Amino acid sequence: MSRQPCELARRLAREAEAVCRRYLSNGKRAGRYWVVGDVHNNPGRSLFVRLQESPKGAAGKWTDAATGAHGDLLDIIRETLALRHFREVAEEARRFLNLPRSEQKPAPRPIPPVVPPGSQVAARRLFAISSPIEGTIAEAYLQGRGITRIHHGGSLRFHPRCYYRPDDHLPTETWPAMIAGVTDLDGRITGVHRTWLDPDGFDRVRLGKAPIDTPRRAMGDLLGNAVRFGVVDDVLAAGEGIETMLSLRYLLPTMPMAAALSANHLSAMTLPSSLRRLYIACDADAAGDAVLATLSQRAADAGIEAIVLSPWLGDFNEDLQLFGLEALRAALRFQLVPEDIVRFLHSSTVAAE
Repeated sequence: MSRQPCELARRLAREAEAVCRRYLSNGKRAGRYWVVGDVHNNPGRSLFVRLQESPKGAAGKWTDAATGAHGDLLDIIRETLALRHFREVAEEARRFLNLPRSEQKPAPRPIPPVVPPGSQVAARRLFAISSPIEGTIAEAYLQGRGITRIHHGGSLRFHPRCYYRPDDHLPTETWPAMIAGVTDLDGRITGVHRTWLDPDGFDRVRLGKAPIDTPRRAMGDLLGNAVRFGVVDDVLAAGEGIETMLSLRYLLPTMPMAAALSANHLSAMTLPSSLRRLYIACDADAAGDAVLATLSQRAADAGIEAIVLSPWLGDFNEDLQLFGLEALRAALRFQLVPEDIVRFLHSSTVAAE
């Protein structure tokens, strides 16, 4: 950044609260922060502007917890007034600060557009800036849940400092997170699911998840879509949770699978036109029973054979952790169609050996 923008940003930072009251009038002060919906001054509590310098950062810096976007007060002025060129932003900042008009006309400063909170674009951006899970605590988290062979097919990634907002009254935190890409039938990312993790390691109380109130959240377009492991042809296994389906995928690494992330989304998941057999891995609860009825009927209407896969406990990850791989393999032999035992379960046995 050149000397002029740096100096303007510093001067604005000294008047951070006044800047916020002027340009983010729909927000309000909350401790050391100004809180508002977004950089367009919409009502809400997603964007936090630091009003005082602290060990966490300089005054005037802001972060949008919903999108991960961040910047300074010059960006706030630009976005709230919909200014196109930095020359206009600088002149507006000078007017606010009662500074003389600049004689120079600096070249426009390219500024990336702010991503709408919770949008598909924000989801794709988060997935793109994340890294492979191999060698990370995301891999250790899944291994701690008994999934020592993770056949995710590129659907899982890792972010070391993923934004997390505890609630509407607290500033943003950062935690390491496992990032799962939610895709449509064409493989386009429509959303992401975040599982925030404990950087201190796996424990049996939280099962490796971060010590926060809601360590799992999704954003983007989820309806009809899913986290997909493998490319669907004629057979698919579908269930709710990522860990549930990865537990089955551990045993059936060549069977395509999908995690819809919730009971409601599993009921509404779009079924591929090529599908002829659907295994429904329902959780053992009332919601799972309702899913089974709805999804089985949808499959039947589409001419697809629906077969339920039932766990002993709450879900297949619990089964895997408590009973082990061989017991779960033996149980699946009684639930799969014979030709799928040869096609999928036999190959996993060979691979494990």
